[in-house]
Amino acid sequence: MSLKSTYTPAHDASPGGGTSDSQDDPWGQFAQSFRDPAKPLLPPWGEVFRPLQSGTVDDLVVIGQIGQSLDGRIATESGHSKYINGPGGLTHLHRLRSLVDAVVIGVGTALADDPQLTVRRVAGPQPARVVLDPKGRLPASAKIFTPDGGRRLLVTAQGTQLATGADVEVIALPAADGHIAPPAILATLVERGMRRILIEGGANTVSAFLAAGCLDRLHVIVAPIILGSGRESFILPAVERADQALRMPTRTFRLDEDILFDCDMSAQRIPIGRAKKST
Repeated sequence: MSLKSTYTPAHDASPGGGTSDSQDDPWGQFAQSFRDPAKPLLPPWGEVFRPLQSGTVDDLVVIGQIGQSLDGRIATESGHSKYINGPGGLTHLHRLRSLVDAVVIGVGTALADDPQLTVRRVAGPQPARVVLDPKGRLPASAKIFTPDGGRRLLVTAQGTQLATGADVEVIALPAADGHIAPPAILATLVERGMRRILIEGGANTVSAFLAAGCLDRLHVIVAPIILGSGRESFILPAVERADQALRMPTRTFRLDEDILFDCDMSAQRIPIGRAKKST
């Protein structure tokens, strides 16, 4: 597995972020061309993001993203995680946000980090923000509900009492043992016109989509630090032997000091959207 070194995102980040009309902004131009399959994807980003342009199983592309330490931790034992990854890894995350239709997080991450889920480190359109809150734990004051013109959705269990901000779209789905099935979540987002979806966190949410066969790609950004103990990156069913481990084709890219592992999960992805027609 060779390490590619052409992708160094922190060097050309746009600190102001958000949608840019400037024709001189390289990433802004790339983000626009990314949505037009007739246009070529130029370096240094074309090689990295080309697999996210269209799905291979159906017309949906679902990307999971985890930022972790070298020893597989996403936070300390106290839950502190800002920032495990360096500027390169953070800029890559914002680039992912600018290329997708929706960013999804679980309620645990929303409560712990109170993220905005907006594009700020680079130019590009703002995605819809989606929080999975089956039991209605998130307060209306959460930043994800901020009425800033972006689309905001809350996915909850049927019959749950909620406190949300103004104009938040509430989606009530069946739940079992307090959990909503990932395929049902994706199906309802597809119904609302979303085709590229980023599952940003946390570990429980990304792990649930991975275990359910609902990811096309998995981006694991590894920082060169060792926490020693803390919260694990993945929570998955145990296997008895190493040869039973999940293995997948993987590419690697350097993000300044961080390393991106781009994992191709399409072989286990279940159909959710409109299936690809055979030729």
